[in-house]
Amino acid sequence: MANFEKAKSLGDWMNQRLGLDTVMRVMAYEYWIPKNINFLWAMGMILAMMFGVMLVSGIFLLMYYKPDAALAFDSVNYTIMTEVGYGWLWRHVHGVAASVVFLVIYIHMFTGIYYGSYKKGREMIWITGMLLFVTFSAEAFSGYMLPWGQMSYWAGMVITNLFSFGSLELNGVVEWIRGDYVPGDAFILRFFMLHVLLLPLAIMALIGLHFGALRIPHVNNQDGEEIDFDEAAKLYKEGKKKESKVIPFHPVFLSKDVFVMGVFLIFFFYLVFYHYGFALDPVNFDPADGLKTPAHIYPEWYFLWSYEILRPFSKDIGLIAFGFAQVAFFLLPFLDKSPNAVPASRRGLFNIWFWVMLVDMIVLSVMGKLPPEGAWNVIGLLSALTFIGLWIALPIITKLEKKV
Repeated sequence: MANFEKAKSLGDWMNQRLGLDTVMRVMAYEYWIPKNINFLWAMGMILAMMFGVMLVSGIFLLMYYKPDAALAFDSVNYTIMTEVGYGWLWRHVHGVAASVVFLVIYIHMFTGIYYGSYKKGREMIWITGMLLFVTFSAEAFSGYMLPWGQMSYWAGMVITNLFSFGSLELNGVVEWIRGDYVPGDAFILRFFMLHVLLLPLAIMALIGLHFGALRIPHVNNQDGEEIDFDEAAKLYKEGKKKESKVIPFHPVFLSKDVFVMGVFLIFFFYLVFYHYGFALDPVNFDPADGLKTPAHIYPEWYFLWSYEILRPFSKDIGLIAFGFAQVAFFLLPFLDKSPNAVPASRRGLFNIWFWVMLVDMIVLSVMGKLPPEGAWNVIGLLSALTFIGLWIALPIITKLEKKV
């Protein structure tokens, strides 16, 4: 009883100085969520959870990793995998999480596009989400460099060469990024610093900004229904829960999120223990060798679609197409001229646009893994042109869309 009284006193003391009750009320008890949403709205919480998993597993790996071009490969593939107790488990958890998190990101992105969650005052939610996507991509790329295998070295070489900006030949910029003419000690140290410090800090800041942007216009719903949140919240507080169209984030919606997260963790640990190989490129189990180029250099699966947009064209046109692909998603709220914020299934031509875009990105990803020769090269070129054409057509087809 005495300990309980002390804890209560401490809680009161903290509450008086930090306003914990107010924070919980604003961010949890009175943060209202529409009733008519499905499990796809739990993807944001899954992403936050997976970031935590990567953070914890990364700390354990950090204890034994050597950011040195001569030692990095052995520290990962020998020390961590064979000498450290359960080191293999932490590496598998970290590697699988890095891949699976992009699967969840893409589901989250396309859910937002399908249900129009970037429209009607929700532009900042979309833009901060895309900033998170870019930052997660940079985090994944910097982490891919650290095992210092063949694909780490050569993927680093290819990607940093993009910063010469084609015919501009800004090789000084490339050398500044690498710290040398070719990837070496300075290169691995710089990407190590980015991976373990700067980019995780940026991700945490952007997660806070993303949730903050989400708090004001409220969450969208799967019917695109306009909800008077003040009136719906009033009904809920009055005990008319069936008549109300909203539920509080905590504990009602959060309990549903936790259920979806539990199901996801079963899938995740199944991959960690039985199918982790998809996240570990076999070519990367050969030590980095600047004198031996792999037969086919390619990025991880989550970058393949944008890599294939770059690859079929000449150097300068390829860079322009690549840049266009990255910027287009940022501009989605402004390119979509439709007044409707309803599901794509109710938007005519936009529904066709959505599914063609999704299939096209899958085709681009498949082509990006295959060598650029014969029919694969033709299919890759047509898929890249289709991607660009779809984004050019988007303002036109949405401008013609009638109010639903």
